[in-house]
This record gives sequence, C-alpha cells and structure tokens, in this order.
Amino acid sequence: MKFAVRYLKNTFYPLKVPENIQLEDGQMVIVHTEKGDEALKVFLVNPQIENAWKNSKLKPTPLPFIRTMSQRDLQTLDDIKKEEIQAFYKCRELVKQHKLAMNLSQCRITFDRRKITFYYTAPERVDFRGLLKDLTQAFPRVRIDLRHIGVRDETSILDGVGICGQPFCCSGFLRKFATINVKLAKDQGMPIAPGKISGTCGRLLCCLTYEYSNYIDAAKGMPPIGSSVMTADGLGKVCNLQFMSGKVSVKLEDGKTKEFDKTDIEMVDADVNVEIDTNISINSYTEEDQNIDIKQLEDDKNSSTGNI
Repeated sequence: MKFAVRYLKNTFYPLKVPENIQLEDGQMVIVHTEKGDEALKVFLVNPQIENAWKNSKLKPTPLPFIRTMSQRDLQTLDDIKKEEIQAFYKCRELVKQHKLAMNLSQCRITFDRRKITFYYTAPERVDFRGLLKDLTQAFPRVRIDLRHIGVRDETSILDGVGICGQPFCCSGFLRKFATINVKLAKDQGMPIAPGKISGTCGRLLCCLTYEYSNYIDAAKGMPPIGSSVMTADGLGKVCNLQFMSGKVSVKLEDGKTKEFDKTDIEMVDADVNVEIDTNISINSYTEEDQNIDIKQLEDDKNSSTGNI
C-alpha cells in the first residue's frame, strides 16, 4: 500500500488503488467507507510504514478508491461543508425546541449526501425519538444518525492545541483512552490545580499517564513529605520532592530550607520542632479553579464511548 488517507480520529487507512491510477501526495480523492462515500486527502506512505503494514495483522482495513476529485467535486465538497453548518444549527434549534439535555458537537455529511451524522454529548441517555422525527422531515431522503459520544471523544474529533502548545494527543496518535484519576497527578508531585492538570475536554490530561511509571521508579528511596530526616546540616523535615533529579528539600531546625540529594539524607524516628506547609499554595489556583470539584475531572461513563 503506497498511499493512505486520514479518516476518523486522524487514523491513517491504507488506500486500495488500481495499478493504472497515478496519485500524488496531498491529492483529494473519493473513497468508499462504512459511512458512505467520503472526500479525503491522499498521503504517500513511506517504505517503513508500508512494510510494517504488510507484516501486521492489526492494520486498518484498506479503503476502496473510487476516483480522484475533479474541480466539480471540489465545488461539491465546499457546498457540503456549508450544508453541514446549516444542518448543525437546524439540529441545535430542534434540540432546544424538544428541551433535550444534549449538547450538539458536530455534523458530518457524506460526500454522496446519503447520510448525516450528528455527534452529541449528554450526561444521561436521551430519548430523541421526537427529534429524529423532525430531523427526518427537515432532511428528506437522507439517513439520519444521532451518535452519543463522550467528552474525550468530542475533543478528539474537533481538534485543537493543548496547554503544551502541541495538537491534542487524542486527535493525533492516541487511539484508546486510559483511565485517569487524581492520584496520577499527586504521585508526580504536580499541583492539584484543575487549570493545570485538566484538558479542553474537562477531564484530567491524558499525558499524566505517559511518564507515570518513571515517577514511580524515581520515587523509590525518597522520604515522604513531612518525614523527619538527618542531613549534613542537622535534623529537619522534608517539605518538597523533585523525583526526576532525586533532590529533596528539607526545612531545618533553624528555619532555613536546603536541598539535598536523596542519598545524602537518612530518615530518623525523632520529633523535629519544624512546621511545614503541606498544602498546595493558593497561588496555584485561579478563581475559576476554586469552584471546580477535582473529582469531576476524573473519568466516568460519559468520558469516552468510542462511538465515533
């Protein structure tokens, strides 16, 4: 497979192209998918990926090539994009009329105009039979698909840039969502401030899992915060840990705070007359953060459905 197309959730699918067809990287083509005919961009597959696909049993199913897009097809695609916007607002209006607890996320119309898919999020199951009836009347001779997705799924199909300045992981390489809880952030010594550990989806950052095992390994041999330790400068209490560098901040009996390597201190069973603040500084929180329940950031049944 020398060519591929990027489809749902930015997943690359091999393209089944007849030998007599000449394609170029970046060219727009019509392919057949399970949802109908779609207009997608062609990407040239490098030899390493091509060989990996040949030897893999888990590669995506190749999509059948229909034709390259003509100028007329490109104009049709522009028209469809406009129709998607109109259909989106029409559906949102009907949702409001039916007073349904659902948030419309996106509308997609296949290139053959045979199917309209409305993606939505909702806290609970929605009875949209009345809505579906009205949509069928508003869009005759078209198959209507109302698809409930999770908030993580919603973010993955809308694309965007995270607080790191990079495209959303869920819109790029991430295919499955791992279960994430606040413990992951705490174990990595991160400030438990919603604005710093949550993503656009309103859930904890997916990247909290990426280096978690490294932090657990690095934490071995590190004394707990608040524990009494003996240092070269006397007794003190641990007030901060830097897992990756192996450094430990200790508040000494004279009130000064110094940094030591974890191998240069020893835990002791002694009462040290030192007070440390183990709470996260209020400066770590914005006014908006203080109104957010941390537990709301953890995964629940509405975080991801995989129903894209």
